[in-house]
Amino acid sequence: MRSRLLPAGMLTAAVATVVLVGGCGPGDDWSRPHAKPTAVGTLGPGFFDPAAPPAPEATITPRPRSWDGVRPSPDYRVVLLTAGDDRQTRTLVDAVTGWAEEQQVSLKTIRATKPDRFIPSISSAIQMKPDLIISAGNDLIDPLAMVTPNHLDQQFLVVGAELAEPTANVTSADWAGASFRGEGLGASSTYDAASFTPERAGRAVRAGAAAVLSGLTGVVIWLD
Repeated sequence: MRSRLLPAGMLTAAVATVVLVGGCGPGDDWSRPHAKPTAVGTLGPGFFDPAAPPAPEATITPRPRSWDGVRPSPDYRVVLLTAGDDRQTRTLVDAVTGWAEEQQVSLKTIRATKPDRFIPSISSAIQMKPDLIISAGNDLIDPLAMVTPNHLDQQFLVVGAELAEPTANVTSADWAGASFRGEGLGASSTYDAASFTPERAGRAVRAGAAAVLSGLTGVVIWLD
């Protein structure tokens, strides 16, 4: 599969339909490289079975709150990539921004506003070289499935949906009522817009981020 990352000279066209929003964080302007982030704390008992680590693309169901002891090291850089203005997507976006404020994450947001610019928006996020790209919105699932296998050094977290065949750099966190997997595939469970509550979305972001920080990637984290 050919890389869909845009050359630098083509980014001007992408900017016209990708809205970049400045984020929060303790004064990190992203202008220079920084130390590789680390997890502060460890996953609690019941997040997964250390004696039988999950295989790639496996689904795990962590014990509730087993992720609470993990947070990112200072100046963790995250790009929130979002598309769509439905209530479910807005709930996910609020959950990510709330987590970022709580954890003092350096957050920048890219809002993709037109379908033909979804792939350029992902390319723009990758070129910012964040520690993690978090995706919110079902419209991004098919574009992510095209782009992510070509950028294995970039970690992605998909909340409220999942890729049908994720590579090791794509972690998902979802639940019964979510689980959209792309056009033509639908959801692995009955889709229920009412299941996108602030509490559940917040758990998905925290559990997913804790897994990525702990090196447990390429899996689906299933929340009860």
